[in-house]
Amino acid sequence: MRSLTSYIGRFLLTLILFSGVSAANAAAKPDGRLIVIRVANFGWNVAAGLKIDGRTAMNIVQGRRYDHRIPAGRHVLTISAVPNNDLRAPSSITVNVRPGGTYVFTAVWDSDRVFLQPTTLSPAEMAKLGL
Repeated sequence: MRSLTSYIGRFLLTLILFSGVSAANAAAKPDGRLIVIRVANFGWNVAAGLKIDGRTAMNIVQGRRYDHRIPAGRHVLTISAVPNNDLRAPSSITVNVRPGGTYVFTAVWDSDRVFLQPTTLSPAEMAKLGL
């Protein structure tokens, strides 16, 4: 009986140590913050379709924005008009997210094309928007 208790104790100790190492690794790689806002004249009946690394993140409608944590590392952000009745090609931009960094982009129109533009807002303007 004593050997069974000893075995269970060692197993639990090993499990606790591995859990601690995993938690330390997760804490060592904090996320960054990604914010995508939509320019005011984007269109009342058109959303900005945001994809991150090929996965749909959000359709940003009038008066809304995407504001979420994103894992550190290289990511491809793709934006398109939704619905895409005119079959416009989406555009993409690559961003290297650093731990603790904040990345702000604006979805804008240029002629017949939608793209993400890094923000040119001043810190005061960003504070006014709550960013």
